[in-house]
Amino acid sequence: MPYLAFQVFLTIHPTMKLRITAVSFLVLLFYINAGAQTSRLKVFIDCQSGCDMNYIRTEINIVDFVLDRLAADVHVLITDQNTGSGGDKYQLIFFGQNSFKQMADTIYFDNAANNTDFEERDLLLKYLKLGLTPFITKTNMAQYITVQMKTEKIKDETKKDSTQSKKDPWNYWVFNTSINGSGSAEESFENSNVNGELSAVRITEESKIGFQLEAGKERSSYEYKDDSGFLQKDIFKNENYTFTQYLIKSIDDHWSWAYELELSRNTFSNNKQRTQLSFGIEYDIYPYTQVNTKYFTISYQLDVRRNNYFDSTLYDKTKETLAGHGIESSVSFNQKWGNIQFGLEYHNYFHNWKLFNLQANCGMEIRITGGLSFFVFTNAELIRDQIFLPKEGATPQEVLTRQRQIASGYSLSAHFGINYRFGSKLNNFVNPRFFR
Repeated sequence: MPYLAFQVFLTIHPTMKLRITAVSFLVLLFYINAGAQTSRLKVFIDCQSGCDMNYIRTEINIVDFVLDRLAADVHVLITDQNTGSGGDKYQLIFFGQNSFKQMADTIYFDNAANNTDFEERDLLLKYLKLGLTPFITKTNMAQYITVQMKTEKIKDETKKDSTQSKKDPWNYWVFNTSINGSGSAEESFENSNVNGELSAVRITEESKIGFQLEAGKERSSYEYKDDSGFLQKDIFKNENYTFTQYLIKSIDDHWSWAYELELSRNTFSNNKQRTQLSFGIEYDIYPYTQVNTKYFTISYQLDVRRNNYFDSTLYDKTKETLAGHGIESSVSFNQKWGNIQFGLEYHNYFHNWKLFNLQANCGMEIRITGGLSFFVFTNAELIRDQIFLPKEGATPQEVLTRQRQIASGYSLSAHFGINYRFGSKLNNFVNPRFFR
């Protein structure tokens, strides 16, 4: 079309024939090249769970992977949530943009808990290919797509699909056990710790029930010379045990209720033995099924605690029974423009409302435009409920080595910044040399 327009202009101005012909030729070449570039689909991968982009770029080479979401023809948002079996349920949303803005799709798939990283990335690649296929068929690269829709022949024609009638011999129970430890040493310092965990969880759409046992021990030793020049050695030991049992029941798409029983012991927090029983109810403004892309929950809990302490507390207590309540809210959105998470927790004791704890956290990563993005992660806690602290306090050595919990009125942390990327928008090449 630009070439024809220049031909009409030449008939009106024959004296400019040579110059205009050259310009029209260049413009024509530009449009030919532009058409060649748009023959390949431009894809922006927005992976919230960590994807092997080198593998994806290697295995899908008939599209252009771009680093600017606004320049992409397809924005792919990939999120996942843990399943009851310990695996993951992936959600892939394909947003068409530019000339593909009328197209959109969502694909789900399950990744089994026992799958290796290799098997997991193969599954992700498979469904990513399936989702991109309708878009690629609209380009000149469609000729390179191969579709296979067959399976191995089933020898027993009467055999039913295992997904339809096979019963789970474990009745959806998942068991997990782990143990880990670490150690370090210097000339005047040694540290070692060991931790273990045993859990049993059963998750269905109707309920979640779980049992969990955690235990840990830590030993630290310090050698130093005192004011008289004599060598001293201080040894600190800490241990903790926690047993938890909980039940969560679904009421409908928005409501659920739960209870939790916890037994614990922690020398760091002056906790000789603590028993806590909690009951709560939760409401999700959005249906729970939309958790991959958005959720907004508000919950209310009542709790009763029986505390036994190693040492007398600030309030001259060696044991006490306390009742309290709390409210908690959590918001999360995963969208094309980025993701945002916000949480708020409040708890206080009924016998003294001045004994409370208020905590808020916020994390967001916002793509402003093109390669410009902003991120911030903050956490703030107002602490007024450390009733378990020992009356005698901690020794200077325990404070310096953080072997005993000490009084604190608040805690703050923040991580924020701006990121801007410019230059080439294409990102198709894979070069793993020197791990850079």
